[in-house]
Amino acid sequence: MKAIVGIARIFVGIFFIISGFIKMNDPVGFSYKLQEYFGEDVLNLPFLQPFALGIAVFVVIYELLLGVMLILGYRKKFTMWSLLLMIIFFTFLTFYSAYFNKVTDCGCFGDALPLTPWQSFWKDVVLLVLILLIFIKGKYFKPLFEPSSANKWIVFLVFIGCLGFTYHVLMHLPAIDFRAYKEGTVIREGMQPKEGEIIPPIHDFGFYNREGDDTDEILEEEKVLLVVAYNLSKSENQGWSKIKSAVQKAEKKGYRVVALSASGPTETNQVKETYGFNFPFYFTDETAIKTIVRSNPGLVTIEDGVIIQKVHYNDADDLELK
Repeated sequence: MKAIVGIARIFVGIFFIISGFIKMNDPVGFSYKLQEYFGEDVLNLPFLQPFALGIAVFVVIYELLLGVMLILGYRKKFTMWSLLLMIIFFTFLTFYSAYFNKVTDCGCFGDALPLTPWQSFWKDVVLLVLILLIFIKGKYFKPLFEPSSANKWIVFLVFIGCLGFTYHVLMHLPAIDFRAYKEGTVIREGMQPKEGEIIPPIHDFGFYNREGDDTDEILEEEKVLLVVAYNLSKSENQGWSKIKSAVQKAEKKGYRVVALSASGPTETNQVKETYGFNFPFYFTDETAIKTIVRSNPGLVTIEDGVIIQKVHYNDADDLELK
């Protein structure tokens, strides 16, 4: 039994560390998933949606730390109770989503490993069984290092590392891009479904305006600078100021500059007037825009239909232009 509990402890700990790190790599994406859960048609907690990013940051750091604490055997009662309560909540949430078909992807592993609602639920059931085993047989839960102060400092250093990494990806972009719009992606190929799949990796995407669909025309351009802002009313004012110089440089170097947003003409005209932009705004699905780049606004360079570079508005000066 001691060996079984030890294996369960290592497995659950590593699982929580990996799951927490993947979401920590993209806390903005995880916050979008939380907003979906908080929606009126799911948990009906819309008052929490404005705080989704803060909650996302707390959850991912807490999840990773629990994995580390479990492996180290640090703060035994606190760790076991935290794990048990967290997995009970997630098991309920994934069952609710699966049974009522509310959320198609739990976001447990971000975009790295999309899971169906039922796959998410059964994954949580397995974790619940293992955590219950660890909880019930807690006498075998011993600290990994002695004295225990060593474990405390390890947890503290991991916590500081988590804070630093999370701040970095929030101020820039995810360190690892698992999404369908990662650099090097051939957009036309991504718009074709893979073998055995119905929905292609890139869908609900295009460049639409009142005149029609300019997607093919833009993807055939040699050099395009794409300004991305899924919702102009939620975009950062300082972001527009920072990307303005990058837009001007791109125009001088012969780039076709266009913007993508899910906002209406009133908001787009206001942004153009405020910052003196003369490039056209195209409309496309908001979810697709959120997936392209985790920055509102953000910049993407496309050459002959291939995504070359993506940058956060904080890194607009680092944009490489031919």
